[in-house]
Amino acid sequence: MKSGIAGAKSGATIIAFPGGKASQVGFDRDELQRILNLYGRMVAAGYWRDYAIDFGKDNASFCAFRRAAERPQARIEKRPELRNRQGQWTLFGEAGQVLKRGNDLAAVLFPLERRLLKVVEG
Repeated sequence: MKSGIAGAKSGATIIAFPGGKASQVGFDRDELQRILNLYGRMVAAGYWRDYAIDFGKDNASFCAFRRAAERPQARIEKRPELRNRQGQWTLFGEAGQVLKRGNDLAAVLFPLERRLLKVVEG
């Protein structure tokens, strides 16, 4: 028996997947928590009402919508292959324009968080 799998037929061989890279890009727990925290605050402020998450082969994206039938008001995209160039995080506006790029998620999300800041007089 060549394979280490119980119940395998004699003469069976196991072939490893080529490469060893992950088949899709995703958000880790801390990244998703930071994005969903911002989403919750934007919902509470009345800016957003719906979201969509897409995991692709080369990128992962989070889209926030004012209404489900519209274009996303903001899209946060992660492309790990751009880590050493422009930065793996990109914030896109409603018309698809790039608002911010970088490797620090907090810095990329700041233009959205700025909407939530209120001036308080003391």
